[in-house]
Amino acid sequence: MAHENSGSVSFVTLIVTVATLGGFLFGFDSGVINGTVDGLQAAFNSNSIGTGFNVASMLLGCAFGAFVAGRLSDRIGRRGVLLIAAALFIISAWGSGIASDATTFIIARILGGLAVGAASVIAPAYISEVAPADKRGRLSSIQQVMIIVGLTAAFLSNYFLAQFAGDSQAQMWGGYEAWRWMFWAELLPATLFLVLLFMIPESPRYLVAKGRETEALALFAKLFDEKSASKKVAEIKDSLIADHQPRLSDLVASETGKIRRIVWVGVGLATFQQFVGINIVFYYGAVLWQAVGFTENDALKINILSGGLSIGAVFLAIMLIDRIGRKPLLFIGSILMAAGLAVVAVAFASGSLVDGELQLSETAGLTALIAANLYVVAFNFSWGPVMWVMLGEMFPNQMRGSGLAVSGFAQWIANFLIIISFPWLLTNIGLPITYGFYAAAALLSALFVAKLVVETAGRELEDMAG
Repeated sequence: MAHENSGSVSFVTLIVTVATLGGFLFGFDSGVINGTVDGLQAAFNSNSIGTGFNVASMLLGCAFGAFVAGRLSDRIGRRGVLLIAAALFIISAWGSGIASDATTFIIARILGGLAVGAASVIAPAYISEVAPADKRGRLSSIQQVMIIVGLTAAFLSNYFLAQFAGDSQAQMWGGYEAWRWMFWAELLPATLFLVLLFMIPESPRYLVAKGRETEALALFAKLFDEKSASKKVAEIKDSLIADHQPRLSDLVASETGKIRRIVWVGVGLATFQQFVGINIVFYYGAVLWQAVGFTENDALKINILSGGLSIGAVFLAIMLIDRIGRKPLLFIGSILMAAGLAVVAVAFASGSLVDGELQLSETAGLTALIAANLYVVAFNFSWGPVMWVMLGEMFPNQMRGSGLAVSGFAQWIANFLIIISFPWLLTNIGLPITYGFYAAAALLSALFVAKLVVETAGRELEDMAG
């Protein structure tokens, strides 16, 4: 195993800090929509299906962005893709706020989705490719911390802007509504991300794959030491197929002509992370809590509480992920999520409809609130960080970009389906059955982990098998 030299800690810290700013923007861009739903409905005169598409439109860009980024990163590098993502974050933030019609808004959100999709798969992969094996889980998990910090920052920004203006539809500076300024708040961190990316190097494993061994040796020497650098470059070369550069067809086993098992595991991890319904809480949190009797002001405060609890849960995962492994965290999280979601479903089932809206007793409302936040904690202790860590490290060097492309695409398509269906489910089927579905998905995810997921903790990336 390679050892860090005395100068490598600060160098790795710089790389991880900059790369995970992509995670912050991933979270901010995903969460900012939460406080703008009422403003969007009023500005664009949309119904529940239209609102669902306005909210979910970004996810189409995410799916395409994740797929293209994985493959593009094999051509122009991990950092090159992150630079493109940073530019798209800036364009999307401005365009979403200035949009005068739903079409313009959707285009801007799709561009932001391209950036989020790219950052979601490339940032953890990039960190995995520069981190020591014994610290890789902890360092890669910081991506999830930054996603939640970004979400919480968006919730706080939305809350204070709405408080300052009076509500999300009230006018603020320049005569623009508060919901527009909620989007523009993202411009500062997006610009910072773009500037700081020029301060970090390309992934050394990408450099080896491109035949730039001298650059890779120098970089590994900074990350570890000169002796370890030479050994690492040799191991990476051995793990790559000599007769061609990484390509999508590497996901198919040449002996059988079938898609490799590890690809299905990656797709399963990616889709189950969404089918448990976590982004309903993050994207529609304000709508959800208002639907069961909380005021808009209280609902925004609950979002902030959920964000804070999520950050604490991810830090717990960081403490444990390299000690007890990825698989135990996933399994425990699945069981706890299933329990929390079931309690939420039962609490919602106890309510009654008043003028078409679900009303809960004070006890049932408090129970639903506590169970929902326990579910959020369970997710961010397990599937939140661990899924991204595993996708970034589980694929062999030859197929990492392609594996990330397919798995990331599946993750965002599943996200899109869950998000776009929620307004219709809320209106036509009701919260109890909807949350019952998410609980069943969480239970199935536990079986998936037990049967198919292979532990990756402590293994060098060159030892990953397809």
